[in-house]
Amino acid sequence: FGQAAMTSRKKHSPRSAKPALTCEELIRYGRQIAMPQFGRKGQERLHRARVAIVGMGGLGSPAAIYLATAGIGTLGLVDCDRVALSNLHRQVVHPDANVGRAKTESAAAVLSALNPRVTIRQHPERLSPENAADVLAPYDIVLDGSDNFPTRYLVNAACVLLGKPLVYGSVWRFEGQASVFAMRNGPCYSCLYPDPPPPDLAADCTEGGVLGVLPGIVGLIQATETIKLITGLGKPLVGRLLMYDALGMAFREVAILKDPACPVCGRNRRLKNTRDIRKMADALPAAGASEDEISPKALRAMLKKKGSIVLLDVRQPEEHEYCRIPNSILIPLNKLASRMRKLGRSATYVVYCRSGCRGDTAMRQLREAGFKRVKNLAGGILAWADKVDPS
Repeated sequence: FGQAAMTSRKKHSPRSAKPALTCEELIRYGRQIAMPQFGRKGQERLHRARVAIVGMGGLGSPAAIYLATAGIGTLGLVDCDRVALSNLHRQVVHPDANVGRAKTESAAAVLSALNPRVTIRQHPERLSPENAADVLAPYDIVLDGSDNFPTRYLVNAACVLLGKPLVYGSVWRFEGQASVFAMRNGPCYSCLYPDPPPPDLAADCTEGGVLGVLPGIVGLIQATETIKLITGLGKPLVGRLLMYDALGMAFREVAILKDPACPVCGRNRRLKNTRDIRKMADALPAAGASEDEISPKALRAMLKKKGSIVLLDVRQPEEHEYCRIPNSILIPLNKLASRMRKLGRSATYVVYCRSGCRGDTAMRQLREAGFKRVKNLAGGILAWADKVDPS
């Protein structure tokens, strides 16, 4: 990895590598340097390394904290979201005072206070097929802390195309996973999950919930794997999926084989340049897509006709406050059953949430209660922002 990282750095970096360690840094990282397997050479590799962290949420927060304090030279923080009160029980890089602040800005302030010697680069934007390769290209390793399947497939495709190791992690309720993808001769994320899961398995932490400490455990595993890749120590999780069960306090491992027919990394792969990322994203079926959904562009066309359409936001109040489709009515999903009797049944309803899962549940509740014309916004407000209104 070290040789590949240096080649990538020379190609994409406008500056030379960071200078040698100072005396103060030798003291700061002395307990790491004292390990004979690690030594000064290992610390210097961390000092020169550039790591992109996609998502400054539950996984990205602990990973960023420990990578920063370990002495990673440059951290790139990629996230377009803002800190919400509901984030704080698990997204430990964000203090209470930063609620409402951009996550990249919030995290950068905390990380710089922890270790001002680390260079922090902020990317307060949503990764898309158009910008993913450009955003991730300057970095040696990509740590994926995203919480939705479209972003995971996108990051995987970009890493395979760029030749960047991808350190993967995911959490849900009491369970977590971690692996390393996109390494030479190793599998990629699409080898493990060729297609998005069905709707009942596609919920993120917002819809399905998560134990607050769980992302800390998985995020630190990701940070550990990142340090191992940079220093060349140990055996990385290549071709292995590490699964953690918090309730049983048990780890188990599943082998992952590289799929020769994988369209992303296989022998006859369709991914050959940055334009192919968009083609593959468009061809990827949306998790849980169905005839009961309406696309963002179709909804925009309906709204222009000024018909009898009621936009129903079923997220929580703090989510609605930060970002909403104009003229929406807020009824959180957990209050819908008690308040739906006040809704007129002659209107056409389009319900939406963050990514589509709560909206699907709300749509089914309304239909079971006798509402005939109800659709769910496919992909939720994230898709609306991506396809219709970036603001």
